[in-house]
Amino acid sequence: MDTLTHALSGALLARATAPKDAPPRSLPRRIAAGFFACAAPDLDFVIGFVGPVEYLLSHRGVTHSLVLLPAWALLYSWILAKVLREPGGWRALYGVTALALFAHIVGDLITSFGTMILAPFSDWRAALGTTFIIDLWFSGIILAGLVFSAVFFKSRVPAVAATVALAGYVGFQYVQKQRALDLGVEYARSMAIRDARITVHPRPVSPFNWTVFVSDEETHRFAHVNLVRKEPRRYQPGDGFIARIDSPYMPVEQAIWVKRSRYGETDSAMIRDAWNSEALAFFRWFADLPAFDGLSEGSSCVWFTDLRFLTPGRETMPFRYPVCRERPGGPWRLSIS
Repeated sequence: MDTLTHALSGALLARATAPKDAPPRSLPRRIAAGFFACAAPDLDFVIGFVGPVEYLLSHRGVTHSLVLLPAWALLYSWILAKVLREPGGWRALYGVTALALFAHIVGDLITSFGTMILAPFSDWRAALGTTFIIDLWFSGIILAGLVFSAVFFKSRVPAVAATVALAGYVGFQYVQKQRALDLGVEYARSMAIRDARITVHPRPVSPFNWTVFVSDEETHRFAHVNLVRKEPRRYQPGDGFIARIDSPYMPVEQAIWVKRSRYGETDSAMIRDAWNSEALAFFRWFADLPAFDGLSEGSSCVWFTDLRFLTPGRETMPFRYPVCRERPGGPWRLSIS
């Protein structure tokens, strides 16, 4: 989830859980604490200044850990009590800070990237994959709850209602995920693909937009679909950004299935060797749908990507890495400028 949405969700949760007998003057400090605490785990972005590999290995790690949440809540509540001049000290803000940190972790869990909730004891990345990382409907529910909370500032009902609606929306997305999975299962059965792995990933603009993957050891087959659309959505230059990223999702009956090889159609032995090199150990750990993504001139460099992040209408593909070697049979090295 994007950091701003995290912060707003922390503010909403802080208002929704405020005690009924809380002094009115304490509410702004409580809401501010929820806002800042819920954004705080994304401070791990600074690891990106060390390098892209270090960022990939560490993002959504210890700062997003359920195991370390009590310790982080203690640190942040102490800092926030000083910054916000909380008369009750850190103890008055510890509960809301812990709730906000938990909300951040849950907000990331529902996306596809993966969150190391057991760090530092395990690098397992949990991901429910119900919600795209930037979901305007999700953010809109939070914003509406905060606006109505400001208008009816004496009542926590708007914040509670928005929190319940948010949970209901994610539940609705989960139902759509199951529908998308069923589509993948049906496609695998119709194509007689044995031992297929079916995965689906949410896409932007609509909770009905999904990319369905049917994968085996050699090939990924995927389709961008809208689960309720009856006719394709036409796009023409000038229709705007939203239309551009929404139009590729076809009605289920008209789904266009595309193949992507894990190791390419030619030079597969060399590409396999590159994929299994020590230089790409970090990416083998991270990538859920790895695929070959091109050769440089002279075949000295091999590129790989994670199709999990293949989003139509996006100008660039994130998490794309090359390994290169100076001579045939030589060692592969990661080549990131």
